[in-house]
Amino acid sequence: MNVPYPISDIQKAEFASSGHILLEGVATNAFVRQYRPIIRDACMHFGTETRPIEERDTYGKAFLQTTNLWQRDQKVRDFVFQSRFAEVAATLLGVEKVRLYHDQALFKEPGGGPTPWHQDQYYWPLDTDRTITMWMPLVDIDSNAGMLTFASGSHRGGAVDDLAISDESDRILAGHVADKRYPVVRAERMAAGDATFHLGLTIHTAGGNGSEIMREVMTIIYFADQTRITEPRNSHQRADLETWLRPRMPGQLADGELNPVLN
Repeated sequence: MNVPYPISDIQKAEFASSGHILLEGVATNAFVRQYRPIIRDACMHFGTETRPIEERDTYGKAFLQTTNLWQRDQKVRDFVFQSRFAEVAATLLGVEKVRLYHDQALFKEPGGGPTPWHQDQYYWPLDTDRTITMWMPLVDIDSNAGMLTFASGSHRGGAVDDLAISDESDRILAGHVADKRYPVVRAERMAAGDATFHLGLTIHTAGGNGSEIMREVMTIIYFADQTRITEPRNSHQRADLETWLRPRMPGQLADGELNPVLN
């Protein structure tokens, strides 16, 4: 894990064109074996969802979400602060340095529902399109377990609408993807330690979990250094400003203590 992960010019071009890429073996087997139980235990300890699946709304059925575990558990911090991951993110974005926005564990239970089509950038009051998410399963998964699925090239169309993750975003963006004839791409299998990286404007979704295992995924969101904060455009961005970017304010650089450079 101390050796940089090699990214070829072909892979850089693929990412720039598609807005997403699958990279195998970003984390070693030994590394995942070490950190999987740590992240899982942290999720179980800090998670707040107690309702049965059938009593939740669409968002609640999609996954068990636990955020900024790096602040709560020193060992999870060691995972999130891996410079190897951040260097891949910076290389794909074509920037020198990236900062942490936040981490989030997304555990999709057996029987968990699909994640609606959405664009991550809707949530972020950041004045840049140089934002990227690493999505790494901690267990081997196949397409039946809730694989992340992308509309290739959709980032080039910019923000489609002011849509939070919901039944409405799923309906509108599914129609948009079909109308624009974006290729819909997903991996059939990912091994623990493989990772996808996608831009904040790339439209994506995930299927329900029809398997018998928990789909254990850890994500890390990065943005380019020297990015400024924008005035929040919706209630979710206002919440993100308060949670992830304070004490910085709109117009200032997003360079507070919660957003360190990681590479």
